[in-house]
Amino acid sequence: MTIAALRRFASDRKGNVAILFALTLVPIVFLTGMGIDYTVANQRKAMLDAAADSAALAGVTPTMMSQPSTASVTAATNMFNAQVSSITGVASPNVTITANDNGLKRTVNVSYTASSPNTFAGVLGQNAWAIGGTSQSTASVAPNIDFYLLLDNSPSMAIAATTAGINTMVANTSKQGGCAFACHEANPAADNLGNPNGVDNYALAKSLNVVTRIQNLNSATQSLMDTATTTEQNYKSKYRMAIYTFNTGGINAITAITSSLSTAKSLAAGIDVLQVYKNNWLTSQASNSDEDTDFEAAMTGINGVMTNPGTGMAGSAAQEVLFIVSDGVDDSNNGGRHQALFDTTYCTTVKNRGIRIAVLYTTYLPLPTNSWYNTYISPFQPQIYGNMQSCASPGLFFQVSTDQDISAAMNALFLSAVATARLTQ
Repeated sequence: MTIAALRRFASDRKGNVAILFALTLVPIVFLTGMGIDYTVANQRKAMLDAAADSAALAGVTPTMMSQPSTASVTAATNMFNAQVSSITGVASPNVTITANDNGLKRTVNVSYTASSPNTFAGVLGQNAWAIGGTSQSTASVAPNIDFYLLLDNSPSMAIAATTAGINTMVANTSKQGGCAFACHEANPAADNLGNPNGVDNYALAKSLNVVTRIQNLNSATQSLMDTATTTEQNYKSKYRMAIYTFNTGGINAITAITSSLSTAKSLAAGIDVLQVYKNNWLTSQASNSDEDTDFEAAMTGINGVMTNPGTGMAGSAAQEVLFIVSDGVDDSNNGGRHQALFDTTYCTTVKNRGIRIAVLYTTYLPLPTNSWYNTYISPFQPQIYGNMQSCASPGLFFQVSTDQDISAAMNALFLSAVATARLTQ
């Protein structure tokens, strides 16, 4: 071929389109195949992401939150596998699911890997796209709580509950110097009370239709069981109740811890003030100088029956709340009769165990017409409030005074104990 012929061939443009097409055909096929397989892989990933989300949510349903975390893992795994079984073209799906509890919160983590087989594997030189994803869900639960009620039923709780009642009692006990307490005595004649028909002040108060604090405490405790039942249903939690009274020493069981709130309510109807034999005598054989409110023995006793608390989550022991109702005056034998503020170091011992304390202080009212009060209680009466408050856990102290509703106060204190448990644990 001559030089001229070669020049003519090189300058001829008639075959350029075919050559360019041939040169670009390979990348066009590659990009088209990649685009199709990549789009399919993304569609499959979107469906797997949805399956992971469903699995994570399945692990924190109200039903799952009432069970151990292992149940959440099982439920989430079953949900993921059920969803994946309906997705076509997914290869080698593998899922890892964990459920962790932190206080009252459960977190479920779902992590998966899989592959999406490529239709154009030969062109791409890759058999499948690797795909993967994660999902997380959290939920909080109201805790299960055991409540231990420690109720003061010493003679001082037999004071009239209202100002009018106090005035009525004082007016009708002139031969005693005016007594606002409806003390319950088995042998009132020994004290020459001067009441009609020789009855004690307890019977006198009833005959005068005077309601005492112990009567209000009785009805308030029963009402509390109804509040607990409703709250338990609303929060999907489990509450148990134990009810104890205290007076001369130790604790007296109305009911040990029980999940039957209706049973606890029925038994609470039997709460009553301590009956003594006569003034200064607990029984006809035991003179105790009216040392009828032994706080230290009561706190030791209740601390002994409370088990170690848990988080209140499923699979853990319940949280615990000690619920104290008292007028706050210790009257016991400590090398002689000891009438004083009760020792709150016993409260610290309980709180250090992780048990919260709710305190309802039924105000120890000044009784200026009573010489015994003026001599022994009046000097420290202004300090009782602060002492009782220091026993309580933060946010769990209520005071109820004359003419105020003990039942409303007990219910409010209970709801505060439930609410603060949900917020702080």
